[in-house]
Amino acid sequence: MSVGAEEWFGDEEDGWGEVASALNAELRRRSLPPYEDVPPETDFASGSGQAFEEKLTPSMAGFLALCQTHLSQEESETLCGWTVLVPLSLDEEIWLPIDSGYCESTMVAGAPQVLPLAEKLAAAIGLPPETPATCDNLDLSMWFMDQATELAATRTGLWSTDLDTAFHVALFLRAAQHSIRRGCPVVCI
Repeated sequence: MSVGAEEWFGDEEDGWGEVASALNAELRRRSLPPYEDVPPETDFASGSGQAFEEKLTPSMAGFLALCQTHLSQEESETLCGWTVLVPLSLDEEIWLPIDSGYCESTMVAGAPQVLPLAEKLAAAIGLPPETPATCDNLDLSMWFMDQATELAATRTGLWSTDLDTAFHVALFLRAAQHSIRRGCPVVCI
């Protein structure tokens, strides 16, 4: 889900302030400018594409197999391993010693590095252009539950043989695009 400035820089227990502070310290250590230009959280009209949130409920088995086929191990880790995606170009992922809820550290990846990997997978499966380009709350999930199923019946291809895999390709693609377009972090929680 996308995160606005209040939650990113906030010090609430469920906020991302500790990660934001640690990331900026690491960026400074690498002689890079800090990441401070995060857009505010505001109420957006549904369908505006200004807030991104999806659930990782479908099986990832086919998606991980697709990654193994089309990406190197390092590329797969960049695409699939992030906890925080930022719109900054990073030469390599940044590991922060902050518990992410899934493991004892938080991996920050640059959306400009994730995007071409997701685009490569989208091309490999022929992700259809009808896939929502700007997504709000669960738009991809809803599209894959309804319209994708109908479209798959008439427009066959690799994407239509495993809709769970196609969902994950679209999810990582749209997350990277959203982060870059809005200039905001996207977090996997």
